[in-house]
Amino acid sequence: MITSSLARAIILVLLLSLTSCGPQKRSPLVSKAEIGQPGGRLVLASTASPKTFNPLLALDGASDAVIRLLFSSLVHLDQTTQEPGPGLAESWSVAPDRKSWTFRLRQGVHWNDGQPLTAEDVAFTWNEIMYNPQFNRITYGLFQAGGKNFVVTNVDALTVLVVTPEVFAPFLEFFGSVPILPKHALAYAVKQNAFLAAYNVNLPPGRIVGSGPYRIKEFLAGKFTLLEPNPEFWMADRQGRRLPYFHELMLANSGGPGTDAILFLNGKCDAYETIRADQFEQFNEASTQGRFRVVEMGVGVERDFIWFNQNTGTNAAGHPIVDPAKLKWFRNKKFRQAISCGIDRDRIVREIYSGRAQATYGFVSTENPKWNNPKIPHYSFDPARATRLLAEAGIQDQAGAGRMKDAEGNPIEIVLVSNIGNAAREKAAVMIQEDLKKIGIKVIYTPVSFESLRNKVDVTFDYECALMGLGGGGVDPATQINVLRSSEELHQWFPFQKSPSTDWEARIDVLMDAQMRTLDFAERKKAFDEVQVILAEELPMIYTVSPFSYAAIRADIGNVRPAALTTYRVTWNIEELYFKGK
Repeated sequence: MITSSLARAIILVLLLSLTSCGPQKRSPLVSKAEIGQPGGRLVLASTASPKTFNPLLALDGASDAVIRLLFSSLVHLDQTTQEPGPGLAESWSVAPDRKSWTFRLRQGVHWNDGQPLTAEDVAFTWNEIMYNPQFNRITYGLFQAGGKNFVVTNVDALTVLVVTPEVFAPFLEFFGSVPILPKHALAYAVKQNAFLAAYNVNLPPGRIVGSGPYRIKEFLAGKFTLLEPNPEFWMADRQGRRLPYFHELMLANSGGPGTDAILFLNGKCDAYETIRADQFEQFNEASTQGRFRVVEMGVGVERDFIWFNQNTGTNAAGHPIVDPAKLKWFRNKKFRQAISCGIDRDRIVREIYSGRAQATYGFVSTENPKWNNPKIPHYSFDPARATRLLAEAGIQDQAGAGRMKDAEGNPIEIVLVSNIGNAAREKAAVMIQEDLKKIGIKVIYTPVSFESLRNKVDVTFDYECALMGLGGGGVDPATQINVLRSSEELHQWFPFQKSPSTDWEARIDVLMDAQMRTLDFAERKKAFDEVQVILAEELPMIYTVSPFSYAAIRADIGNVRPAALTTYRVTWNIEELYFKGK
């Protein structure tokens, strides 16, 4: 005789068996965008051919432009709001210890070859690839806390548990944005220690297995990459139609730097992500014909700044890296404040950018309202104040001849290096030279190639003052740690410090570490607000201007949601874009 409890148990087993053996229920993410029309070919221009389709090796823009369309991550970042939302994971939660994260994967998701995507793929991506230093030679350290790896476990087919050694504030942005890779397609390459050769551009398109909105249809090196929709993509519109809308997407090789603009203006491609200041008038005038529209997004992430070499070390010959007399000026914050007050940023905005830029004084500007501290001090253009600050630093026009000298009688002369090939920056360097001459400081402007500039700044440290630009990276403060922490390589004014060389650098180190160890936004914001105040007061980097962001896109493309905080300003949500009237 079968008891009622045994009968229930048998029914439960049968139900579980039917669930695991039968077709999986699908739960696509439903797009909130307007319902579009499928069809058409979108053409984008690329200045070069992709070098790889392997996400871990995509160090060039051409490769990244394709790879972002082939793969998906657990978390999908809305570039207009900068808020993380569901991706391959439909939900997640964090335990009270703030270190144990549980992701629930979306049901019924398949790779573009039809194989199911499961938690086993997530664990494989991390344990076999991301945490293999032979494979991940670039971002390995980004996914550690206290020098230890995260522990990633596939609890069941749709559940992933991730335990961080310490509270790790940018967890969702860092961990959640990594492309998930297919175990069934790559396990052999990993086992053979050949993963770095996997997904190379010579493979047949069908061998590139991903879960992004598109898959490769055809690739011809030096000519184009042709993509087609991934029929298994995990996003649908409100009518249940599987996205993306475009039936084909071509990334055409335009033939080199600058030629992509020509291709767009000649009507041979459909979107142009970044219009430079010197291109604006040409694009704006051409847009009056109605084929495309210019999109303005306000202040962008790019900003130029000058800084002085504060390196107290010695070179290979045992000589000081920086002349001791000049090092004394450069490490005096009154001197740096005076330089900031000597630069007419509004003139740069007016004469170089025709008003299409904003004077900038801080590490984070208005392009990032979530983290920007609007209450930082401004050392804005004020020649009289600059002269007073120089005097406080022991620098004066001792002979009344319009030439500043320090207390030892050394004339204030500085060699400023910057890169050729950026017309706006070259003009800005000349203007800075002219501005500082008016307060008695001689600037010797020396334009060099970008490669030479990078070598001076990052390798030999053989320079006095540099003008460069900074942009990209993520919105979260954690993405800037390699610039702000005193021991890091990109701590431009004095990298690789064994211990902080100043009290204010030590304080920034403490604050940046503190904001990494809490998930409370208010606590993080308070710490990063103080970092911004210190940087604006000490001025190791003297910011000049942030250009406005512009892009261009065909007038008949719908669902465009421009975003200044990404490289793909008008195509970041490409799966939702469509041609109107097709």
